[in-house]
Amino acid sequence: MKGVAHFISGVAVATFFPQTVQAAAQDLSFILVLGGIGGILPDTLDFKLARYFAHVDCSVDPDPAAPDAQAMAETLARALERAFAGQPVTVQLHTMKLGADLWRQYRVLFDTEAGAVVVRIGSLVTTAQVPYPASEPVEPAEGRAPVSAPMRATYDAEAVVDIFSGPALAFRRRDDAVDIIFLPWHRRWSHSLLLALGLGLLGALLSPLHGLVLGLGALVHILEDQLGHMGSNLLFPLSRRRVPGLKLLRSGDALPNFLTVWLSLVLIVFNLDRFSAAPLLTPLPYFLITLLVPWTLILGANWLLGRRRAPRTTEAIAVSEVLEEAAEVEM
Repeated sequence: MKGVAHFISGVAVATFFPQTVQAAAQDLSFILVLGGIGGILPDTLDFKLARYFAHVDCSVDPDPAAPDAQAMAETLARALERAFAGQPVTVQLHTMKLGADLWRQYRVLFDTEAGAVVVRIGSLVTTAQVPYPASEPVEPAEGRAPVSAPMRATYDAEAVVDIFSGPALAFRRRDDAVDIIFLPWHRRWSHSLLLALGLGLLGALLSPLHGLVLGLGALVHILEDQLGHMGSNLLFPLSRRRVPGLKLLRSGDALPNFLTVWLSLVLIVFNLDRFSAAPLLTPLPYFLITLLVPWTLILGANWLLGRRRAPRTTEAIAVSEVLEEAAEVEM
């Protein structure tokens, strides 16, 4: 989910307690906002703190004027084999910036069946990731390097690198294969049940109610992220591995974000009325009018439009998750 969806979800959770609604109404308390802060804090910790302290062992930093796809592929293949030998390796994939609004896109594919790393140099794109027509390289722009180590993709097998800062990848051996971990610094301790508990205890220094709101806001963020592909390190520090997500959506998908914000606003209005001195809303007609009918129309229209569109390829679906996730904290 993006930042606004996480924030408003945290506020919605805070409104389920009559004490928070009454406190906000009586003394202009910021306790409802505290739920929103808890909702956005896990990603803020990652993208404003953890990413800058992450260790990098090597990097792929292509020359924007003359990128060497073969050399890039060989760098990644060597790193994978080092990881299989027992030495974990973290690689930073850098972007190719050619101008203020001009970037050269490239893709890194981990072909687990053929045992190879494939790098393809792509077209020029704008900062909005809109490709320029006929801007693909004229010369052969694919590099392929064999990898003797078995590979296991824990996220998409292909990484798309184009604008801003590129993603980091970690290669770590687990049993008989090397795990390819996307954004190894993301969704670790910041997306754990321990962090939600810690924030709750921190908020409790003000009052138990503040602690409950702050902790639950963070917990809702973590559970929302589990609906996606990447998952989160829920059991840190007992485990260093992410618990796989349910793969129901991606963080940048417009419809789930829109519906989450809609649902949160509906719940906020209902709870504010429910805990007021003179409630006006009747639950069944309220939720019928605000949720069931509009959601049925929206989801139905989306389904019909989806049937008319050409099916997207795996490459088209595999967007740059680092950019989608970064957008969560740009508020």
